[in-house]
Order: sequence, then C-alpha cells, then structure tokens
Amino acid sequence: MTTDTSVVEVTLESDLKKVEFADEISRRVSATAGFDEDDRQKIEMAVHESLINAIYHGNKNDETKYVYLRFEIHGDRLVVHIRDQGQGFNPDTVADPLATENLLKVSGRGIFLIRAFMDEFKVENLPGVGTEVTMMKKLNSSITPNQGGTDREHEGHNTPS
Repeated sequence: MTTDTSVVEVTLESDLKKVEFADEISRRVSATAGFDEDDRQKIEMAVHESLINAIYHGNKNDETKYVYLRFEIHGDRLVVHIRDQGQGFNPDTVADPLATENLLKVSGRGIFLIRAFMDEFKVENLPGVGTEVTMMKKLNSSITPNQGGTDREHEGHNTPS
C-alpha cells in the first residue's frame, strides 16, 4: 500500500521571532499542496496565531522549551500539528472575542480566527508532553495541482441541451 502524504517537520525555539520563519514555511507548504492565494493566507494566519499561542501561552516564552510544527500534505487536504511543552488549555473556555466586553481587547482572537479559517480544529492535552493543536484545511478539488482540468471546470461543456 502506498501513501501520497508529504511531511514537513520543524522544531522551533520558544522565541516569537521564529514565527516569521514558520510563516514562510506555511506559505511554501500550502502553495505546494495546491491551495489558492486566499486559502494560503488563511492557512498562514491560522499557523501564525497557533504558533504565537504555543510560544506565549503554552511555553510562557521559556527559551528552554520548544514548539514542534508538522505539515502533512495529503491528496485532498493539509493537516497541521503544532505542539508546545505547556500545561494545556480548554478552547471552550476561551472568551468570545465578539462579546461586547472583549471587543477592545488586544488579544484573544487567535482561536476565533483559526476556527474561521480552517475546516477542522482540535486541541489535545498530552500529559507529560504538552499541548497539541491539530488543524485541517480541505483542498478544493477544482484547483488540485498538476491536473489537466477537472470535471467542475468542464461542467456544462460539450453536453447536450
């Protein structure tokens, strides 16, 4: 049995300056996977926000701790795993950034944006290891790379009326 999964893994120090490096990796991986510009920006923003959370909230800016970033390109989707060495959190307890009392706060929108930009979002607290965020974005089959065309592009063409 063969698998059509490509993997990119990076270990980053808990330094907010490393987020820019991860942003570039995210751009390249999502482009390689075949996402259009709009989806590439959404994926990059979701990874960006999740990395900031992992470094700042998870690892508490502790430079002796690391953040692990893994991209998995599957034929129909991109799965991103970001794991810190922190104590974990429950995403359901994160304040709603759209609530009146939170509208002017400078932080607290990361999870909201990740949920808005990605098709799936999951948080796992791994005792003794840290916290892992898993995000998934489906690839629109009409823009799959290296295909000479898709059924959707040709819908309605050469069909009798």
